[in-house]
Amino acid sequence: MATGAADGVRDAHVVLVTDHFDADFEALTSQHGFRVDAIFPADAPTTAIVSAHGVRLRLESSPTGRPLTLHLLTDARTGPHVLPGGSTLEYRPFTTDYVMPGGSPSLVISHDTGESGVGRAGMRYRDLLPDRWGGTFVASHITIPDGGPVPDYVHFHKVRFQVIFVKAGWVRLVYEDQGEPFVMVAGDCVLQPPQIRHRVLESSPGLEVIEIGTPALHDTIADWSLELPNGRGDAARDWSGQRFARHIAAEATYQEWRLPGWESRDTGIGEATDGLAGVRVARVATGSGELAASDTEFAMMVVLRGEVTFETDHDPGERLRDGSSVAIPGGVAYRLVDATPDCELLDVTLPAVPLPAVPLPAVPLPADV
Repeated sequence: MATGAADGVRDAHVVLVTDHFDADFEALTSQHGFRVDAIFPADAPTTAIVSAHGVRLRLESSPTGRPLTLHLLTDARTGPHVLPGGSTLEYRPFTTDYVMPGGSPSLVISHDTGESGVGRAGMRYRDLLPDRWGGTFVASHITIPDGGPVPDYVHFHKVRFQVIFVKAGWVRLVYEDQGEPFVMVAGDCVLQPPQIRHRVLESSPGLEVIEIGTPALHDTIADWSLELPNGRGDAARDWSGQRFARHIAAEATYQEWRLPGWESRDTGIGEATDGLAGVRVARVATGSGELAASDTEFAMMVVLRGEVTFETDHDPGERLRDGSSVAIPGGVAYRLVDATPDCELLDVTLPAVPLPAVPLPAVPLPADV
């Protein structure tokens, strides 16, 4: 979309109407770092344009002021400063990462009904965790039905953890310090460390992505100052204790999973997050159906293909199909039974290696399972 001079726009001002013109002008220019760009009339000024921090203010003198609030992000000072005319300059920390609420884990099962809403950059989002566990986690099934170029921009997220997994189709992306753009296909995933700059470039028709992160409410911030790709940086670069990780399904091998009768391939995200989170793809082997429970902060399984029945130690069970998901609070005993031979699951846990919970008594399966 054309911007700036192509639209005939030569400048832009935020208008601050004040009944204390002289005092506000003095405070802005002497105390808050604003420079004078224009002031008139010269003999008795009633209008001034001042700028700083990427903002241009147009001060206009009037007997009836209209105060406004301006946020200034900096590590140098904090707190509000009220100008004589009533407007507020509120200094906030630039390095604020995210706010983690207390949370309220609950057993949540979601099925793909085909309903979704339009989110950022025209992508469609299906919420896999509507209660967000009290604001601590968010999980989304993201689709781009038509494919082609994605109207995205270089941006980053203020998060604690975030994984992007391709369920179907392909997507081309570019990441800060990771060289040229690359394509992820079904089964591939990336760990997006906190605040790594990235951009989605294009996708196949029918792209499906699973995105899981914490906290649920986090900032997505555009960075118009960085052009990607920006070359290949230090492979060991640290973003808040995490490293960028890219998992290629075609190169992976399988090993035993934590549930008997299943096997899984590890994505390397546990190592890249120093144990904070683990991401695996599990597939059925013999499917023993034994009860299991783990001491986890968070656990979610998403059915990538096939079907399986999810049971707890006190519920009859629910059939999970392609696109279904289940979020499991720590310590809840569950089992997976009657899986179809093609069943595959995306398995995400915090921490990376769930600790064994209190030993569970054996519960026999029904005779027809």
